[in-house]
Formats: sequence, structure tokens, C-alpha cells
Amino acid sequence: MKTLVVVDHNNNKLEKSTLNTIKAALKLGNVDLLVLSDSCRDICNELIHIKNINNIFTNENDAFKNQLAEDSANFIAENFKDYTNILFSNTSNGKNIAPRLAGLLDTMIIPDVIEIVDKQTFKRPIYAGNAIATCKSKNKINIITIRSTAFEEAEIGNENVGKIQEIGSLTTNNQTKYLNSELTKSERPELTSADIVVSGGRGLGSAENFQILEKLADKLGAAMGASRAAVDAGYVPNDWQVGQTGKIVAPNLYIAVGISGAIQHLAGMKDSKVIIGINKDDEAPIFSISDYGLAEDLFKAVPEMESKLN
Repeated sequence: MKTLVVVDHNNNKLEKSTLNTIKAALKLGNVDLLVLSDSCRDICNELIHIKNINNIFTNENDAFKNQLAEDSANFIAENFKDYTNILFSNTSNGKNIAPRLAGLLDTMIIPDVIEIVDKQTFKRPIYAGNAIATCKSKNKINIITIRSTAFEEAEIGNENVGKIQEIGSLTTNNQTKYLNSELTKSERPELTSADIVVSGGRGLGSAENFQILEKLADKLGAAMGASRAAVDAGYVPNDWQVGQTGKIVAPNLYIAVGISGAIQHLAGMKDSKVIIGINKDDEAPIFSISDYGLAEDLFKAVPEMESKLN
């Protein structure tokens, strides 16, 4: 059985989620990697040190600079249809390419996998994580997206392990074209890979009150997150949203402030190593999964926490 991992990157460096996806892929057999970019060198320099991988296939093309899903899916379908498993990280990029590739290869996608039972059996959460479905595949080719927070990272050594090989050619895509991107820039850690996350909910009451949390986050070197209720209310940007319809995180420390703990939010952060809940309602659902809970007015508790960090 041959397994291919499509590398997730930002054209300059490897995305951390790829290491988790490779770790999952190693449970399925021999693993090759594929890098599609306008400049593969720096990314490959990171990949060649990952243990237990075989080949690193690359294709440098200006069309891959903006990572249009149509271009990537067409390329993979044309050059890797003899693979048994093709894995993606369950990121926005992976979730964009995988279903298109499944359509081109006339197979079904197995999304958001959290456990590989054997080479044909996979587990994935359903109903916002309240149930786990066990899926047994009879597909000739499995297209799989991996929830990175459910797997450890692949091991990295000092020796060069993988063999780099340029492969294939790109068929021109006439269906879509890249226009522009508006990206949010922040000096804080990236939300999905941060060791500490401070999240706020509807209980903050306004965008201005989120500054209270930002002071705490800055002291801790943490990323900022939010519940969907806070995002929908316009308190914070969409890319802060944690939950079933937002980002999935599993930091070492997750601090939930003014978040009641709806199941949709819990689905996005319940795998965090340590969870602290702060809410004035001592019966808030967030306390059911918190390792430490503080039933207190956040406008009193958070500034006190922040002052003690001095």
C-alpha cells in the first residue's frame, strides 16, 4: 500500500499540521510526500529530516503560488492515481482540495479523521464531537483529511532521509484564477499552533472589552480566540473563531473567558491539555470539561490575573 501526504505550507515554510498528518500516514504503510509550490527548496529542506519517509515529490510552478484547489487537485489526479491513500491536513487548504480530488478520482472522502484503527478503518467525530463514527473503507483510493490535534508530530532527525524528485506536469486550469487576498497580520502566535490560547465569548459584551483579554494574552505570549457568538456579534474578526465551524485547537493551555460552553465551541477546543473556564454562571457547561474553573465576574478576575503576572 502506497500512501501520499500532500504537504501544507505557506510557500516559505512547512505548516505544523503536516507533521501530524505524516505521523498518521505512517500507520498506513510507506509514505511519500508531495510539495506543490512556486518555490519548493526551503520547504524540502525541512522535509528531508523527517524520519521514516521515502520520496519527496515536487513540482515548481507559478500556478501553485496561490494554491488554487483546482490546479492542485488536477495535478494529483493525473500523477498519483496509483496510490492507495492520499492524505491532507484538515486545514482550509486541505478541505478545499480533498473533495475536488475525490470527485476527479470517483471516490469518497473520509474527512476529519482522529484515529486510524487499521489500514481500512478510521474514526471521525460527528454531531459536533458528541459521537465518534467508525468508518470501514472499501474504496480503491482513500482520500483522507487528518485532524492534526489528534496525532503527535512526526519525528525529525539530523540526517537527510527523503529523496527529492521533480515529477509531472500541470494541465492549465481555465475554470478559476487568483485575484487577491486580504490576510490578517498579527504579532501573536498563530491560533491553531499556539501553546497557549486565550478565548473570549459573548460575556465580554463589546469589542472594546476584548482589550482586557488581549493584555492577558500578551503577558502569556498567547494566541487570541473567540466563540462564534462573539464573532457573530462583531466583537472580533472571523479568523479568531474556535469551534465546529471555526478552527480546531489543542494547546497546552486554553483559557475560556465569558464562554458558556456550547457543544459547537467545545468541539473545537476540548482536546486542549489544560482548560481553564472563567464564567460568572457556576452552572455554565464550560465547567464540565474544565480542569480549573472560576465562577467569578470576568471583569474582576481577568485584570487580577493579569496584574499577578507582573
